[in-house]
Amino acid sequence: MLASCSALSALTDATTPRNVFELQAPADLPARAGRMLARDVIIEEPTTSGALQTDRIMIRPGALQAQYLPDVRWADPAPVMVQTLMLRALDSTQAFQYVGRKPLGPSGDFAIVTELIDFHAEQDPGADSARVVVRMITRIVRERDTAIVATRSFAASASASSLDDEALLGAFDAAAGRVISEFAAWATSSLGAG
Repeated sequence: MLASCSALSALTDATTPRNVFELQAPADLPARAGRMLARDVIIEEPTTSGALQTDRIMIRPGALQAQYLPDVRWADPAPVMVQTLMLRALDSTQAFQYVGRKPLGPSGDFAIVTELIDFHAEQDPGADSARVVVRMITRIVRERDTAIVATRSFAASASASSLDDEALLGAFDAAAGRVISEFAAWATSSLGAG
């Protein structure tokens, strides 16, 4: 009887509707004046730790502890969502003839390779507030000879006044928006479109 009750409870938990959230690329990125550069830029899916390789939204109550918000999810796993943000932001600059996840031909001209280091909220000690931290290391690689053209770290944080989903997600949006804006400006400049 207890085994069937726990199985039923697990099934109910698995089918409970969750709120799904998706961050948006900054809408105010400047478009490049003039013609697009004849370059294909491939945004590879960021690599990351197993704790971030999920669609669950991480909050750290302590430095070595990772938990996830119970009733909310990202629309995609965090690395895929960050890849989408990078792609949409770089594409919106109208600087390059093609920006995508995969090359149109055998290879693109440049690949953007990223390590997603932090994409979580950190609960403030003894308080019902948090700070969201987004940090990544990005490299631009020339495909023809696999030479690293440029490397840069990006980091931003934003405060959430409470641990409510809306406050935390607003802080994620603010921190990710700053990182993605800086990334787009750096990438266009490093690839000769700035």
